Amino acid sequence: MTNSLQGRVVIVTGGARGIGLATAKALVAAGARVSIGDLDEVVLKEAATTIGAAHYGRLDVTDPGGYRSFFDQVEAELGPVDVLVNNAGIMPVGHLHEETEELARRMFEINVFGVITGTKRALESMLPRRSGHIVNVASMAGVVYAPGATTYVASKHAALGFTESARLEYADSGVEFTAVLPMFVNTDLTAGTKGVPGIKSVEPEDVAAGIIDALAKPRARVYVPKVGKTLAGAQHVTPRRLMEVLNNRLGGKTVFLDDVDQAERRAYEDRARHS
Repeated sequence: MTNSLQGRVVIVTGGARGIGLATAKALVAAGARVSIGDLDEVVLKEAATTIGAAHYGRLDVTDPGGYRSFFDQVEAELGPVDVLVNNAGIMPVGHLHEETEELARRMFEINVFGVITGTKRALESMLPRRSGHIVNVASMAGVVYAPGATTYVASKHAALGFTESARLEYADSGVEFTAVLPMFVNTDLTAGTKGVPGIKSVEPEDVAAGIIDALAKPRARVYVPKVGKTLAGAQHVTPRRLMEVLNNRLGGKTVFLDDVDQAERRAYEDRARHS
């Protein structure tokens, strides 16, 4: 596909808030015809109106049939989808032994199976045209480890592995794949957490800028901030024991456990579990 976004049809899941909304806004500004999907219909409508989205609709990525119907509707109204941004995701935190089975499965349904469903449907549209770009928002949790977010980390490792494998499988198809790996981003998802000492948390707009850049110049991974790439590489050449010592000194054992402001985080946790 041409690297210009002017007139291109783009779907952004989880587009009513945070990274999804910032990405959708940047895409509209670049001239794309953007559809945003999300569960919260009230916030969704307001977001779509504010950014000037060409289409919006309720989207539950855990419902494969519903996801496909949403995709079909976008193509019926706007034309063939050129870019899919699988952004929807949740990150409940806490001790693993206190996590319910329902919550663990919900994380995988949204963070992994939602990505798989969307990718398959996008490929059905893109492969015959030998053109398209699928962007899957993973996380630095896809390459590092985080006590207190164990199941979330597992889901992001899965999403990253899926994206990298699909990229190789379709390397000669004309369809591009990009995995996005943000660190701590100032959104509801990280509410009540302090981030990594010495590394400034980024804004949703920073992640959106990385996505826009990858659509213009396709690449396998986008790290936000860029220091994430260095950290990811360091763990492969640093002895495990030393890496674990450094991780502990940076607060790795407590950032999602003892250091969490539960009151500040409660609204997000409730929405992640029940919306």
